[in-house]
Amino acid sequence: MIKETEKYVKDFHMGDSSGHDYAHIERVRKMALTIGREEQADLLIVEMAALLHDTVDDKLTDEVTAWTKLENFFDQIALAEDKRDAIKHILKYMSFKGGKNAGKLESLEGKVVQDADRLDAIGAIGIARTFMYAGKFGDIMYDPLIPPRDLQQADYREKTHAINHFYEKLLKLKDLMNTETGRAIAAERHEFMEQFVAQFKKEWQ
Repeated sequence: MIKETEKYVKDFHMGDSSGHDYAHIERVRKMALTIGREEQADLLIVEMAALLHDTVDDKLTDEVTAWTKLENFFDQIALAEDKRDAIKHILKYMSFKGGKNAGKLESLEGKVVQDADRLDAIGAIGIARTFMYAGKFGDIMYDPLIPPRDLQQADYREKTHAINHFYEKLLKLKDLMNTETGRAIAAERHEFMEQFVAQFKKEWQ
């Protein structure tokens, strides 16, 4: 089942240049399993959700078509209904979406996978992925005249610049971690990002 899921996910992420490639999926899977063991979560659900978490992300694909394809894939691998429902709940609510999904993720397994995904969005790799994503979708590096937005009010898909992404999302993630393991890892990565943004702005001037 895991091998079939790997193939499905590799096909989906092939050729990605937005920072959501299969290497990202592998890092999230490894981190999710590490946290999941610490938190005594159901590791099959954790691993499957970590592998599949971007396959229904509307940043990367048509959401309606993606959910239909995922249901068909679950039928193909004969995934039990309870496992299927648990994974679908995670995939539906784990994304940040400008903070609009806050509090909707209920399961321990979901919180584990969400922490793993958020950890890959911060620190050194998170910084690299931010600029990959900005370049892919036509955002500039920085414009000091464009302030960060309140994403509870604004459309988080609107054009902005890469440095705003740190203030609008990435620097908030440390305080949104669900697990003790996630919080411990996030603290170091958060500090590194703060140092990077300060150095970036110093050099910009």
